[in-house]
Amino acid sequence: MRISLRQLQIFCAVAQTGSTSAAAESIALSQSATSASLNELEVLLATKLFDRVGRRLLLNDSGKLLLPKAQQLLDGACQIEEHFRGGVGALKSTLRVGASSTIGNYVLPHYLAEFRRICPEIQVNVAISNSAAVAAMVANFEVDIGLIEGPCHEAGLTVSPWLSDQLLVFAAPGHPLAKRKGVSLEQLQQAEWLLREQGSGTREEVEHALLPHLHALNLQTELGSSEAIKRSVAAGLGISCLSRWVLADWLDNGQLQALDSLLPPLSRRFYMLRHRDKFVSTALERFWQHCAAKGSGDSR
Repeated sequence: MRISLRQLQIFCAVAQTGSTSAAAESIALSQSATSASLNELEVLLATKLFDRVGRRLLLNDSGKLLLPKAQQLLDGACQIEEHFRGGVGALKSTLRVGASSTIGNYVLPHYLAEFRRICPEIQVNVAISNSAAVAAMVANFEVDIGLIEGPCHEAGLTVSPWLSDQLLVFAAPGHPLAKRKGVSLEQLQQAEWLLREQGSGTREEVEHALLPHLHALNLQTELGSSEAIKRSVAAGLGISCLSRWVLADWLDNGQLQALDSLLPPLSRRFYMLRHRDKFVSTALERFWQHCAAKGSGDSR
């Protein structure tokens, strides 16, 4: 066998970073050695793995075919090392988790705290972005597991329904609609709305929940985080709809108020993702099962 794990590691690093220089930095190797190793791999396979677009290296069809197979081999090698690093039976490993912003900031800390007590030997590194970006991270093997708050549009992923989350329409206590009982659908249509950016799972799910009833929203402002929306609504800039997880503390202390409207109860699903070709390490399986066991289907 002429292909080495080191060559596959370099190939995966280039695929994830888009250049040999960035890949070299990520794996502590010189740029020249990284380029030479990639060239050797392409010669051994008798095919180009990347399209050269300016200074960027983009996976071509051959590279996309190789990536999951290479990642599986590397994950398997890492699992062997982790298993024997501290003696037979030891489980010392690092797990990469991608989480959408609502989950990463408000839901995941509760799960991580308990998981740390159960499996203190597993280090968990978390990357937080919007749902579309997290799904792309899973598809590109940049994280081992993804936790998102909207539908997944990436192919090749295992998608498992997780928690059920309650969505609340809310305003500042001084907002005119906060003083009304039974706010009508017409009043909600006319109100000024603040929503998350396109690509956000919250944005997609809020529109999916509201538009069948309101048909159109008077969108005034888009903001890149739920925390920014929460603070902007509290400042009186309009109304919005977010997860109860995000709003709980400010509803309790009176800084925000859930509107008494004629809308039916609004809910959505959170989802767990992993790549179908991803090697399922012991650490990944334990974390997946930990989250699944706690996914009772109820919101906070």
